[in-house]
Amino acid sequence: MLLIAAPLVACSAKRPSPPAASGPAGPGDAHAPEFARRPNEPFSREEVVAIAMREWRLFGQPVDDDPPGSRAPLPAELKPERSPGLWERVGEYWWLGPDADQFETNWTGKHDETGARFPADEDAHYAWSAAFVSYVMRIAGAGPRFPYAIAHSDYINAAKERALGHSGAYALTAERIESYAPQPGDLICLGRGLAGQLSYDTLPAGHFPGHCDIVVIAQPGQLSVIGGNIDDAVTMKHVPVTADGKLATPDGTVLDPRYPWMVVLRVLYDEAPVS
Repeated sequence: MLLIAAPLVACSAKRPSPPAASGPAGPGDAHAPEFARRPNEPFSREEVVAIAMREWRLFGQPVDDDPPGSRAPLPAELKPERSPGLWERVGEYWWLGPDADQFETNWTGKHDETGARFPADEDAHYAWSAAFVSYVMRIAGAGPRFPYAIAHSDYINAAKERALGHSGAYALTAERIESYAPQPGDLICLGRGLAGQLSYDTLPAGHFPGHCDIVVIAQPGQLSVIGGNIDDAVTMKHVPVTADGKLATPDGTVLDPRYPWMVVLRVLYDEAPVS
């Protein structure tokens, strides 16, 4: 198993133990509302997409299709994550997304676990993109079938373990980017920094800095995806794909020159058999 040694900021955390596949709600979801803990509706693509779109609209529907790093950082007073009404929303992602036994659940868009404000230029240490994905999946009713975490690598690795045939309670599996066309409700993922060299074949890879976006629209030649903590907001971007919807050509060449996409996490929703 490959381990990437790099500064992980908020992507470094202990890996939660997989919950039981069924049974009473455990302490990990103690913060979640009852309709999500024992979901009132089936866990579906439609619910995940609708929740992600709702959060995007809440942040003002930002779109960023520029190459990463090409935009100047926002001044502190303009960062959405620190704005009235939105720093609390980021706090809800932390409170409801990851398992309740982690101290990070007390973070907000501008406060640490003690309630003290952290400087705006230190927000990388409080990166909330994985908490956002965990929040969406939790509220959509995934229950114990998703490995809620503050690090994207936790659910990337869990999906690859299932793809390798290892048994587990989680309803997601890893797919090669050149052989599977992402569908709405799936996740597309990459490694950041040195972890950008990772590929499907080098997973699972221990803890590493990464990022995943939720696919909300799949159409010929393009995906629309939504992710958290992009430009300090919930932001949409558009990702080029092949004519049949894949992130890479048959030889593994990624079509998007901006990002090193390495894996698709296919979520096994209730409307499809879990295999």
